[in-house]
Amino acid sequence: MAVFPAAEPRSFEHHVLDFLAYLEFERGLSRNTLEAYRSDLLQFGAFLGRRGTDVLAAEHADLAAFLSELAAGGPERPPVAAATLQRKAACLRSFYRHLRREGELHHDPTADLRAPRKSQKLPQVLSRGEVAKLLHAPRGTDPGALRDRALLELMYACGLRASEAIGLEVGDVDLEAGVLRARGKGSKERLVPIGREAVLATRVYLERGRPALVGLREEGRLILNRRGAGLTRQGLYKIVQRYARDVGLEGRMSPHTLRHTFATHLLAGGCDLRSLQEMLGHADIATTQIYTHLSAERLKDAYFRAHPRATAGS
Repeated sequence: MAVFPAAEPRSFEHHVLDFLAYLEFERGLSRNTLEAYRSDLLQFGAFLGRRGTDVLAAEHADLAAFLSELAAGGPERPPVAAATLQRKAACLRSFYRHLRREGELHHDPTADLRAPRKSQKLPQVLSRGEVAKLLHAPRGTDPGALRDRALLELMYACGLRASEAIGLEVGDVDLEAGVLRARGKGSKERLVPIGREAVLATRVYLERGRPALVGLREEGRLILNRRGAGLTRQGLYKIVQRYARDVGLEGRMSPHTLRHTFATHLLAGGCDLRSLQEMLGHADIATTQIYTHLSAERLKDAYFRAHPRATAGS
């Protein structure tokens, strides 16, 4: 009778690649999320290697020690933020659930795994006056200025993430109907209204700015760099930071600040939470509710500045 050799155990890298393929093709997670999970798991693999432990033999204590080491930091690296620890713990839970589904494990070492609670830090938001100064900062008729004006107007008008703004295709913007199609996390699409000023700025850019940038290239992206290719995330960041410096907002904003400002201003203007959730592309309304807390904080600030008997000694 023929004797077949036992199958060699799969490597840690094989398990990681198999898991990432599952997330990409069956769950439809974004490239950024996949890269974050890949980085988390490689870091975890290196930790297990130092402990001489295999991924399938790891126990709850090993995983807890991994998170504790990150939280504590060390001589050459600062402690990892609570929000990042939460993501790493979620990654490990998802990874080990996948190993169980694939029949690689019969127990789940992450069943009681906990990371420090994520503090709910309120996001930085601009006032209406500050937004107006920022949006008026790109001046002139240079193609780059026309692009920057359209870009900033669209990000504030539609609450776009940085990845959504640079991922826009020309066909995603319907200026006649005044709507925009944004592709959010997990390749989910949503339609968002475009305000009048953003429509005007985008129309001018499409007529006079983009043709000069794209030249003879065939390029579907809406927002282009000086070479006529799609703008990168780094390019977007530099544009936002340049105009933030110009209007005295340096250190107070990032591309995401315009998204937070969009949400806060809509809520303050009477927009209901469900509509705001849909426009932001949040899967869970609990994520959107942070803006109700932010609006409450702004109301309290206005109250204590204005009410004659709000503070002691008034």
